[in-house]
Amino acid sequence: MTIESLFDDPDGTREEIMKATYEALCTHGYADLTIQRIGDEFPKSKSLLYHHYDSKDALLLDFLAYMLEHFETGVPREDHPDAAAHLRAVFDHVLPDELDEGRREFTSAMVELQSQAAHDPEYREHFTRSTRFFHDRFVTIIENGIEQGVFRDVDPDRVATLLMATIDGARFQRVTTEGDDDIAAVRDELQAYVETRLHADGESEDDE
Repeated sequence: MTIESLFDDPDGTREEIMKATYEALCTHGYADLTIQRIGDEFPKSKSLLYHHYDSKDALLLDFLAYMLEHFETGVPREDHPDAAAHLRAVFDHVLPDELDEGRREFTSAMVELQSQAAHDPEYREHFTRSTRFFHDRFVTIIENGIEQGVFRDVDPDRVATLLMATIDGARFQRVTTEGDDDIAAVRDELQAYVETRLHADGESEDDE
C-alpha cells in the first residue's frame, strides 16, 4: 500500500482530517502549515477541526500517531526463506531507489516534523516510539536469524541500533540534498554488512 492509497477512501471524520492534513503538509511543509490551510483541504466545516484539535501541533501529533499505526502494518512481515532475505526486504521497503514527487514531499515534511523533537517533548515522545518500533522489528529479525543459524551470535540490539542510524541518516540526506544516487549505495552497503558481518557463512575481520 502506498501512502497516497491510504487516503483514497476515508471512511470517517478522523480519516478525512488525516487526509486533509497529509495533503496540506505535502503542499506547505511544517513551517507554513496552519489549521486554515488544513481546513482548505477538508471537505467538511472547518469548525470540526477546531472541535477536535485546539492547535496545529495537536492535530499533527494525532496525524503522526495515525501514520505510525499504518506504517506498522506496511513493513514486510511475511515469511522469508531466511532472516537475511527478510532484512533485505525491509531495506528495499524503507530505502527505495526513487521517490515519486508525493512521497518525496511527504518524507521532507516528516523530516521537518522530526526536527521539532529537538525541543518539543511531545514530538520527541512520538519519534522515540516510532524509532523503537523499527528498532524492535530489526531485533526480532536478527534474533530469528541467530535461531535459524543464518546469522552469527551477535548482539541484536547493537546491530539494530546501527541499522536504524544508517537508515535515518540516508532518509535525512535524501530530502536535504540533490539526487537519489546515494540511496542505492547505502542499501548495497547495508546488504554487504549483513553478508560479511552477520551471515554465518560470511567473512569478517574477526575471522582474520
